[in-house]
Amino acid sequence: MVRDVFSEQQMANLIGSLGVAHARYPTAGSSSTSEAQPFYVNSPYGIVFAHNGNLTNARELKTFLDKVAHRHINTDSDSELLLNILANNLQKTGKFRVNEEDIFTAIKDLYNQCRGGYACVAMIAGYGIIGFRDPHAIRPLIFGRRKSPHGYDYMFASESVVLEALGFTDFEDVKGGEAIIITREKVSKRQLIVTNCITPCIFEYVYFARQDSIIDGISVYKSRLSMGEALATQVVRAFGNNMDIDVVIPVPDTSRAAALQCSRKLNIAYREGFNKNRYVGRTFIMPGQQTRRKNVRRKLNAMPLEFAGKNVLLVDDSIVRGTTSKEIIQMAREAGAKKVYFASCAPPIRYPNVYGIDMPTRNELVAYGRNVDQIAVEIGADKVIYEDLEDLIQSVRTFNPNIKTFDTSVFDGKYVTGDIDEAYFNYIEGERSLGSSLNSENESIGLHNSFIKS
Repeated sequence: MVRDVFSEQQMANLIGSLGVAHARYPTAGSSSTSEAQPFYVNSPYGIVFAHNGNLTNARELKTFLDKVAHRHINTDSDSELLLNILANNLQKTGKFRVNEEDIFTAIKDLYNQCRGGYACVAMIAGYGIIGFRDPHAIRPLIFGRRKSPHGYDYMFASESVVLEALGFTDFEDVKGGEAIIITREKVSKRQLIVTNCITPCIFEYVYFARQDSIIDGISVYKSRLSMGEALATQVVRAFGNNMDIDVVIPVPDTSRAAALQCSRKLNIAYREGFNKNRYVGRTFIMPGQQTRRKNVRRKLNAMPLEFAGKNVLLVDDSIVRGTTSKEIIQMAREAGAKKVYFASCAPPIRYPNVYGIDMPTRNELVAYGRNVDQIAVEIGADKVIYEDLEDLIQSVRTFNPNIKTFDTSVFDGKYVTGDIDEAYFNYIEGERSLGSSLNSENESIGLHNSFIKS
């Protein structure tokens, strides 16, 4: 949590009119402190860079930077690669000071070089702030302004709630393939890559985004209500005439809206059966199965009052590894539930995400190689009900029909960048296995000068 790291006094002591901050867990590279963002290069011009997402051609880019651009990369972070690609493109101008055209040209070249999902913010010393988003618009990036005594303040963020909390208005999503440059004098926008259709990550609406956010013109809260209605239809289909659910209980927090709407459509009582410890973070992004399992019980406490002697339908946003779901189901049984059914607002997650969500290996996914009945046995549920993929897409798309489709690769294995194959899966699984075997306590910051080829 940012508030645990930075005090108000520390923030007040910051000097200047421009800044870049970052609060994101790593999805490529490792959790090393040497990979904490933002990254910085002093040549050319002094550039600070922060990035949310994941590059799918990182190996090619690293080779290019080493052998062609002659830029040394200190970490395994693809964020550092993006920064150095941008820096190298700017350096090609050979100018003492770059201008707006130079920056737009550098970002357009970056779009042609870098594949994957990425939302980026950069600061060029003495010049201004830049924001840009991958041509497919997979990762979210929003832009807003607020009136000040000196004119307007401008800000980029991943979600609208950040801007809203700080008094910013006139929200506007950065388009896929667009770049925005903010200087003291003006705001310049340019569409550098024209795409026929964007494919935002649908998992933002299912889980990641805060429910009061609006992303690409779609209310996360409304989309989750819609998911709950569609899920109710799947529940009716799964049970038929054997409906014996006594109560619908959400797994806090992200599934509450969906569970409430599901219960209303089913005409079955909605109850809060789990009390959440607000001081424990999201278990999904915690490293290691043992850590996640341990923290589920620290995070949630089942109230026997709502479980004892009842057939319970638990509603969650998704089932990823199954670790959390298994522990929650066991907690419900220990609290006295007769039967425990588990409903997911997302379809089975059977494929790795390669665009910035930390679930890259197939063997970590509980749905990989299993059918619905086998998944139920694996997590200890009496029955598992999944949202249908087309219903999920429609639940989100209905609030912005201009978006024709989404990145749903974790469900259907269709990767919009068109460069993902078995060899890539084997590579990232090998990297993850290697990373988990290293001792993170012995991390070091500095130049990595090993002669061993990676």
